[in-house]
Amino acid sequence: MRIFRIISEGIQALGANKLRTFFMMAGTIVGIAALTVIMAMGKGTEKKVMQLVNNFGINAIMVNAGGGKGLSGPQEGITTLTLEDLEAIRNQVPGIEAISPAVMKGGASIKAGAAQTQAIIFAVEPEWYDAWDWYVQNGDPINAEDVSTMGRACNLGTTLSRTLFGDANPVGEYVQIENTRFLVKGVLDSRGMSPMGGDMDNRVLIPLTTGMRRFLNQDYINNIRVKVKDPKDLTEIGEKIRGILHDRHHITPPQEDDFAIATAAIAAQTARGISGTLSILLIALAALSLIVGGIVLMNILLISVSERVKEIGLRRALGATQSDIFQQFLAESMTVTLLGMLFGSALGWGGSMLVGTFIKAPVVISWEPFALSVVFSLMVGLFFGIQPARRAARLKPVEALR
Repeated sequence: MRIFRIISEGIQALGANKLRTFFMMAGTIVGIAALTVIMAMGKGTEKKVMQLVNNFGINAIMVNAGGGKGLSGPQEGITTLTLEDLEAIRNQVPGIEAISPAVMKGGASIKAGAAQTQAIIFAVEPEWYDAWDWYVQNGDPINAEDVSTMGRACNLGTTLSRTLFGDANPVGEYVQIENTRFLVKGVLDSRGMSPMGGDMDNRVLIPLTTGMRRFLNQDYINNIRVKVKDPKDLTEIGEKIRGILHDRHHITPPQEDDFAIATAAIAAQTARGISGTLSILLIALAALSLIVGGIVLMNILLISVSERVKEIGLRRALGATQSDIFQQFLAESMTVTLLGMLFGSALGWGGSMLVGTFIKAPVVISWEPFALSVVFSLMVGLFFGIQPARRAARLKPVEALR
């Protein structure tokens, strides 16, 4: 009961000067609001990263033509990967569930009637669907006959299908890819965004032979997709693939690789790196706001102690101990920061909703920001309230009453 009485007295003292109390809370409100928004965006980013990783495939390896580190998309015009490399990997590396090459061309003109847009062309084999765990939702996939006959059949991504045909079913219709007419055999399932931030559904699939010989006129491939049976073997299989390509391409250290190998872990690292620097900056600003708010709180409380000297002396004369005075002012400090935490959390949650609605940034509202806000507010109130509370407690009753 004693602690409740002390808190009650502290609240009454704060209520006597509402404007001063608000200024003491302001720093905490801003800091907690910023922390809440940052954590909501961080959670949203983490969720988006996991979605991107799932889109990439947790049991997948991408071998892209061209050197480089980290995750990079397929590069056009790089001739360092061939179908012979694909067959060597297929025959020499155990633990592979599916493997498929692809040839790509970005920014290709796609027409259907009066509608026209640009999309990425991927020339693939039938095993591509299993390698990507990505299948058609409507119609039929590219099959072995399409590949063997260099057929002019295609599958559309959902974004491309909507752009060209709206809500109509495109299966059985024709599209013009660059200057060549293709029959739409099927529409792919929606996949969403890639780890690099591109729309994976804005694509068209055509048979590999059609792309290499008849359409793009090239004898090299842009990437190889490898799906492994056990995700635990990703690193080992990746190194085996690297070794095979080193031998075939006559690469010896310190020569740089003329290919790049990426896994889901690299995809996740790349995606997180996009927002990492900004998150660190925002967290630093939130921490700075809390520190500044704590300094303002301490200085206003010190002024309050000077103005309430007679009140402190009277309470001491009536029997209040140094501990009572210390606890009262410390309670006032912590009450201010807790009230600031409540207002800041409400402001932060509202701000997070606005960010998610208008800026379209990924946000996830959870309990963690509130729990951390309570802890940080208590720490700020305790740390910056000790000095004013000690000064008040050390006042001598006789000198205070004068």
